[in-house]
Amino acid sequence: MMISKVFRYITDTDFRFKANAARGLYRNMQDEEYLKRMFKARMGYELNLNNPNTFNEKLNWLKLHDRKPIYSTMVDKYEAKEFIASRVGDEYVIPTYGIWERFEDINFDELPNQFVLKTTHDSGGVVICKDKEHLNIEAARKKLEKSLRTSYYQLYREWPYKNVKPRIIAEAYLVDEHGGSLRDYKFYTFNGEPRLFCINTNRQGKGGLRVDYFDINRNVLDFTWGFPHPDERADFPKGLDTMIQLSRKLSKDTFQLRVDFYESMGRVYCGELTLFDGGGFEPLEPQEWDYKLGQYIKLPID
Repeated sequence: MMISKVFRYITDTDFRFKANAARGLYRNMQDEEYLKRMFKARMGYELNLNNPNTFNEKLNWLKLHDRKPIYSTMVDKYEAKEFIASRVGDEYVIPTYGIWERFEDINFDELPNQFVLKTTHDSGGVVICKDKEHLNIEAARKKLEKSLRTSYYQLYREWPYKNVKPRIIAEAYLVDEHGGSLRDYKFYTFNGEPRLFCINTNRQGKGGLRVDYFDINRNVLDFTWGFPHPDERADFPKGLDTMIQLSRKLSKDTFQLRVDFYESMGRVYCGELTLFDGGGFEPLEPQEWDYKLGQYIKLPID
């Protein structure tokens, strides 16, 4: 560690907890205690589980009290495909080329020239191959093997991941109607009803990801959630109404669910389902939006 980090590690209890948690030192800590300590370290205020009010507080309450077995299927990027197909139809599922437990089991000769590799249990393990001849196999190996070792259950106590087996899948490489990179369209549903969505742009571009938020009637919502707004507002997808309808069907019987979509060559695809956006530890700015979104989630204790 740098001297400044060593000093902070010694003097800052919250910083020390986050650092030790990343090293896996609290694996045996009970979920409730872990969540309270991580929440304070990440959010800066105490987690109220007896009377949760903010969006992030309610997500952490749900981690402890809403444990349906189907959730493990929904967050598994491979198993979720069958769930999505059963709810809305397989035409909205991204085609899969293969699934493997180990990187060395992948037979690249059997894959097409363009494809996407991703791990089934996290959000960062993605390798995009636009030309197989120029794919850096070793870099792909390092990235995916690192992701295979990641546990959202251990890091954030997102309990559905406790029963998800880390694997690698290969999917079709999709492009937008101009042949360019896809945008992400993420819909936030509350008790089975979509209330807002965001458009993610510039994921691969200079300066990093940019995000705009809108209510379901396409009105701009002026808050940020981990990423800045883009300089120019993105166009709405042509399949927006379809995405709204699908997110409503896919989120049935949930308290809160984020449903992600892509639009490729005129078709809508569901990318993934997320129960705990940001792990339940991602501040919204201004903070009043944490309370506003929290009001949308109706818990059985409300």
